[in-house]
Amino acid sequence: MSKGTKQIKALGFTVKSTMKNAVVVGPPSAGAFKERPSKFTAFRAAYERGEFPMALDCDSKGNCIAWKVDIGKLDYNYYLPLFFDGLCETVHPYEFFACQGAHDMLAHGGPKTLHVIHQLVIPIKNALNTRNRKVICTTLKVLQHLIICTEGVGEALVPYYRQILPIFNIFKNMNTNCGDGIEYSQQKRENIGDLIKETLEMLERHGGPHAFINIKYMVPTYSSCMIGSLHKTHL
Repeated sequence: MSKGTKQIKALGFTVKSTMKNAVVVGPPSAGAFKERPSKFTAFRAAYERGEFPMALDCDSKGNCIAWKVDIGKLDYNYYLPLFFDGLCETVHPYEFFACQGAHDMLAHGGPKTLHVIHQLVIPIKNALNTRNRKVICTTLKVLQHLIICTEGVGEALVPYYRQILPIFNIFKNMNTNCGDGIEYSQQKRENIGDLIKETLEMLERHGGPHAFINIKYMVPTYSSCMIGSLHKTHL
């Protein structure tokens, strides 16, 4: 190639790539792990209108929510989906109120939570689809709390695996290999790979007889955590 010839960047296996002055470049990044910006949430709009009967309280243990009413008397069909919608938030105080509010309502909801499952799927999906590492960790912890908050929730989530689990399949291997060093994110429960594994195992344990095959369909590399216990049962 002469010095005066201008180089042309071309993708591989194209007509341009066969030209003498072509420089073959690799394909662009697919962006599977790239963060997506979250939209203005209904939770933030409701918070700014003052619709939530709560306030920020600080004590020796840190921040907490001071509820102005009995949590059990709240309308779960209205408030719980709003708190789950706020899991996309990354700015204080919206982030704190959404996460802590969801945990508080799940802790006091009991059977009322079961009737709201179909309204929580889209907010969970939207939060995971932001691909924001911190948002994903927060959402996984809330999802784990949801699974065990009352009997029947695990089985009720099985039909919605196709909406929830695609992001699990993308991030399931995101673990930090630090050799013989200390991985502090494990202590803080901020390791995405570990949280995804924990959540999948909880979904299988509480999801009934059809949980594993549906998880396997969406996450092909998942191995059942129930094989050992089933073997002992047959013995």
